Amino acid sequence: MDYSEKIVGRQEEQKTLQKCFESPKAEFVAIYGRRRIGKTFLVKQFFKEEFDFYTTGVYQVSKAEQLRNWKKQLQKFSGQSTNIPKNWFEAFDQLENYLRTLKKKRIVVFIDELPWLDTPKSNFLRALEMFWNSWGADCQRLKLVVCGSATTWMVNKLLGDKGGLHNRVTRPIYLAPFSLLETRKYLAKENFDWSDSEIVETYMCLGGTPYYLSLLDSSLSLRQNIDKLFFKRNAVLRTEYDFLFRSLFNESTIYRKVVELLSAKLVGLTRNAIISGLGAADNGKLSEVLENLEKCDFIRHYQSFGKKRNEALFQLTDMFTLFFLRFVKDYKGMNENAWSNLSDSKRNAWQGYAFEQVCIHHVAQVKAALGISGIESDVCSWSKKNGKKGSQIDLIIDRSDKVIDLCEIKYCDRPFEIKKDYAEWLKERRDIFRDDVKTNKTLHLTMIAPFGVANGKYASLIQSIVKAEDLFR
Repeated sequence: MDYSEKIVGRQEEQKTLQKCFESPKAEFVAIYGRRRIGKTFLVKQFFKEEFDFYTTGVYQVSKAEQLRNWKKQLQKFSGQSTNIPKNWFEAFDQLENYLRTLKKKRIVVFIDELPWLDTPKSNFLRALEMFWNSWGADCQRLKLVVCGSATTWMVNKLLGDKGGLHNRVTRPIYLAPFSLLETRKYLAKENFDWSDSEIVETYMCLGGTPYYLSLLDSSLSLRQNIDKLFFKRNAVLRTEYDFLFRSLFNESTIYRKVVELLSAKLVGLTRNAIISGLGAADNGKLSEVLENLEKCDFIRHYQSFGKKRNEALFQLTDMFTLFFLRFVKDYKGMNENAWSNLSDSKRNAWQGYAFEQVCIHHVAQVKAALGISGIESDVCSWSKKNGKKGSQIDLIIDRSDKVIDLCEIKYCDRPFEIKKDYAEWLKERRDIFRDDVKTNKTLHLTMIAPFGVANGKYASLIQSIVKAEDLFR
């Protein structure tokens, strides 16, 4: 099949689907990734909706309703009247009987929102297991594609199944949010004539989630768009946060509590600090919550330079959630232009932190700009308390070639000017870092700023410069 012109990016994923389609054996493809990321769109566009059977799970309805919908879809594709199956074993028997009648070179079956079909005590997984193991895996023509937004279910119950579905998925595909480059390509396709700076600011608010980007209106400015999506009456993304967590996690309350706790401490919290902040027990449940939040791209855990593994920090990094919790969740005002009218001081403070997160999301591009993509390295942070003052570096690249890049991230709308006081502070912090971690490696001062560094007396202090345009590689 030819790659769809409607799909932006996703080149590797399309290659995988192409290999699946051309494979001489049965294929079981599982595509997972958070809600709104474009899983269904990818499959429908790649296969041009030419399915031999297609159905989707329905959110929070009974097994009976799911089976009734299954029957409706099977009747639509087979052209034959069928009974509503009594259970999932019978449902998959009906599907098998229909697929056996097809005289095609390839049979493509697409089941969307698979986790929602697995209602309590339904035995859905065991029925799927029997269908695949007793017939599907031996039908060389069959290409079974399943999707699910409940990433934890897809990873733990399907890919991590300890029973008959163990290692049965032949091609797992994780669909990540768009990068800045993919975001630029998407907006260009939708006729947005926005600068890279505007695209970076868009990313700060919405992240790389295709659905959120699809809601933007090219006739409006970025600030007008944010007002429309979050602050206008009946704004479409005003309720997204609540539904996002309810659709991803069965016990969404504890997940929201963790995320909201982390949103108040931007640098991150240790596991013990999270336990203390929640007033929760230190048990396997919290480990599961943190692991699942990381699998769904809400948080990351990282090491502070020189710290022990059990002192790792958990940090909220999802751009949409960070923006929503900071400006939207508790907003009680009636100003439908709240974002456009936000004070410069509040906007600048937010942009400074948000740009740091954008850079962390694009560490691979930062390394490419530094010419060190092929050099093994660890990415971490560092902080040290020094009386009432403290020193902190949010992004450190510790390289195997005996160099450490100390990255200073600054967001501004012009080349960043390094003045005398700032230059002295950078040198002082570098010296404190060297003394604290006792390293003999060469320390490079690296500046990441949208428009680089202005020419000036102290600009030579910076060994390497990364601009916003480099993040679009």
